[in-house]
Amino acid sequence: MPRFALKIEYHGGPFAGWQRQADQPSVQGAIEAALARLEPGEHTIAAAGRTDAGVHAKGQVAQCDMAKDWDPFRLSEALNYHLKPQPVAVVAAARVDDDWHARFSALERRYFFRLLMRRAPATHDAGLVWQVKQVLDVAPMRAAAAHLIGRHDFTTFRSSICQAASPVKTLDEITIDAVDGPSGPELQFRLRARSFLHNQVRSIVGTLERVGAGAWAPEDVKTALEAADRAACGPVCPPEGLYLDGVGYPEDPFGG
Repeated sequence: MPRFALKIEYHGGPFAGWQRQADQPSVQGAIEAALARLEPGEHTIAAAGRTDAGVHAKGQVAQCDMAKDWDPFRLSEALNYHLKPQPVAVVAAARVDDDWHARFSALERRYFFRLLMRRAPATHDAGLVWQVKQVLDVAPMRAAAAHLIGRHDFTTFRSSICQAASPVKTLDEITIDAVDGPSGPELQFRLRARSFLHNQVRSIVGTLERVGAGAWAPEDVKTALEAADRAACGPVCPPEGLYLDGVGYPEDPFGG
């Protein structure tokens, strides 16, 4: 059965997350239903990462096995036709080797987070950003983030229901950029690692927001990390501003 890699973009608002669920809409369920319209029968796809309810994606990657050796462009076009009107799009498809795996072949995941700083409610960006009413001080946030780079026990920044075998992860990069966004001043976070714990990114961003607001000092984040205690974490921010931005492989299946 020919295997294909799919690069997928979606708005997470209407979904209970990526993973298929019996009684709630999911991104995985939407794509599997579209595949069944192309080739009747049961389809099970695997993704590079399972995003939570409300989390978006610009570069999620999944794999599917088909009976027919589709032209990749025609496969993506046919899937997009059957995905309408749901906010899910296959932006690229590629034929891959039979042993290629969307999750296990990945070398890194990249997440992007948008934090909008303005008092008036967001309209055009509603559901796409985390909005706070005050302007945050980015310099201490960057100083705090530096304590998180590298290999650490991230128990403090791990959900209590996380199923990962170990809380030890290596955070390769975290950057915070102050930009003029379409709705006002934004802080944009970029985080890169081979893999992340459940709620790790949202726990980190929510804690760094407390630093930017002046409620925490940068050294408090170092202390919280070293505590290896979930109770030491700052607030977990909402999912609306979080995007799975991309997945890295030894060779880009989409040729980018």
